[in-house]
Amino acid sequence: MSPTARLMDGTALARRIVEQAAERAAALTEQTGRTPCLATVLVGEDPASVTYVRMKRNRCEKAGIRSRHVALPATTTTGELVDTLTALSQDPEVHGILLQHPVGPHIDERAAFEAIAPEKDVDGVTYHSFAAMSFGAEGFASCTPGGILRLLDHYGVELAGKHAVVVGRSAILGKPVGMLLLGRNATVTYCHSRTTDLAAVTRRADVLIAAVGRPRLLTADHIKPGAVVIDAGYNPGNIGDVDFDSAATRASLITPVPGGVGPMTIATLLTQTVDAATRQLKGA
Repeated sequence: MSPTARLMDGTALARRIVEQAAERAAALTEQTGRTPCLATVLVGEDPASVTYVRMKRNRCEKAGIRSRHVALPATTTTGELVDTLTALSQDPEVHGILLQHPVGPHIDERAAFEAIAPEKDVDGVTYHSFAAMSFGAEGFASCTPGGILRLLDHYGVELAGKHAVVVGRSAILGKPVGMLLLGRNATVTYCHSRTTDLAAVTRRADVLIAAVGRPRLLTADHIKPGAVVIDAGYNPGNIGDVDFDSAATRASLITPVPGGVGPMTIATLLTQTVDAATRQLKGA
């Protein structure tokens, strides 16, 4: 069968969102004399993490956001990382904090996340941010889920009354995207490694979010004809969680990997950094 799905171009949309963030950052700098600043913290030298942080810092520079990088050795303890994040949280020159994860199995990642002040949690990783997402309160969304919602909005996907299925339940992707979808009046089902007959569940989805970290797990057999398919998976070799070629024969809209959700994640991070700086510098 030939592809029928329309491609959801995250790269083009992200470019426009970053341009808007840059305009807001420039205006804020002119009004306050202070430049929005994102602190990135990296533990160790994992090649993928080093690349991600470099990419995020480059995007910051292009958006007129100052970047402060803190590189810590792989031997860093939980206590030392918590101290670093606490100091950044207390630094008035820093408006947003990004802890690149994973941080290593010897570190209590949750304790590290919770050391980030809620008003600077522009990556949306703290308990406070998750609660805000769940209750529709003011706060910062986890960046990938937030980017997914922006992408769905841009392509006019109506969520109210639709059945959304999320495959994956991670604390910074699967769980929060489900809460954001629920907040838009979708009916949400979570699937995971212990779900019985996964395909029977996903075939009922009007909107299918793949966020499980298993390459090409979801094929055409998992997809309801006409469904919207969002592939938030990223596996070695630029491979998503969805078998794109087969899925595209059944979906109405689908994201590519790369070029779909990934650029939207970074665009959301930069937007939320400008939001955080605006609140801190203008009390807005």
